[in-house]
Amino acid sequence: MQPTPKTRDVFALVTNRIIEHLENGIVPWKKPWSDRGLPRNLLTGKPYRGINVLLLSSLSYEENMFLTFNQAQALGGKVRTGEKSHLVVFWKWLEDTSAKDMGNEAMKKKIPYLRYYQVFNIAQCSDIPQWYLPLSQPCKNDHIGICEAIVECMPCAPDIRHMGDEAYYHPFFDLVNMPSMHQFINSETYYSTLFHELIHSTGAKSRLNRKELVSAVIPDKIGRYSLEELTAEIGACYLNSYAGIDGWDFQNHIAYIQNWLERLRNDKRMIVYASAQAQRAADYILNLKGGDKEESVNEDMLIETFVV
Repeated sequence: MQPTPKTRDVFALVTNRIIEHLENGIVPWKKPWSDRGLPRNLLTGKPYRGINVLLLSSLSYEENMFLTFNQAQALGGKVRTGEKSHLVVFWKWLEDTSAKDMGNEAMKKKIPYLRYYQVFNIAQCSDIPQWYLPLSQPCKNDHIGICEAIVECMPCAPDIRHMGDEAYYHPFFDLVNMPSMHQFINSETYYSTLFHELIHSTGAKSRLNRKELVSAVIPDKIGRYSLEELTAEIGACYLNSYAGIDGWDFQNHIAYIQNWLERLRNDKRMIVYASAQAQRAADYILNLKGGDKEESVNEDMLIETFVV
């Protein structure tokens, strides 16, 4: 697939898409995705990762299956006239031509460069062979069991306690504290909150050593709208989608959206970076060591070289 051959500020494109959703009252990292699952490419079957999950899941199609214009044609189908394409981003590594030539290949530095291309949902296409289209899946009845399995499979998990009425991760003692389940409006909200705190815990030195958590003076009191908080918000929703639950309590919905709108308008790179960190944290909790190794390595390299 070929990226769009235009020089554009892709960070601004992505952030503007997210801002559009927020202005319409939709929080992309809080969108309930349980019925449709994570977005995937129809032809390859590969799930989209990082910021692409937010960009595609917020579109509210019946099925979260996408493909490029050329892929639709390759299957004998076509994109319907007048349909609007959707943004997907990827990272390309380029050699830093500004560095001096040291005559040593090992000295050459590569820098991440954000590119984008366009995809369409299968609902925007016609004549796609039936055997490529997903079958309707019955509703799951084991959501809570799945949530428990996610918590249990987390490697080197922090201690989880239930004391008082505050939910937080304490980095010094490496523990997650949660109110008891009966204090939440439902069990889904309880697990969503637990996932949020577990995402925070992945930033500890003994796990992913995330600088936004480790370098904070009092990490468990990080400002609500900081980069680390956005990472935990998005990461928890990745896990919610994996488990098939919608655990958002819509209290203070308008204030929540306005605060994030202000933050994202002031930092166009924030949402992309936080999404990559969140994907890495969710993969850690799910103990996903295999999968698309090349893409995971690229995300890890990106995080290490990203300047925020």
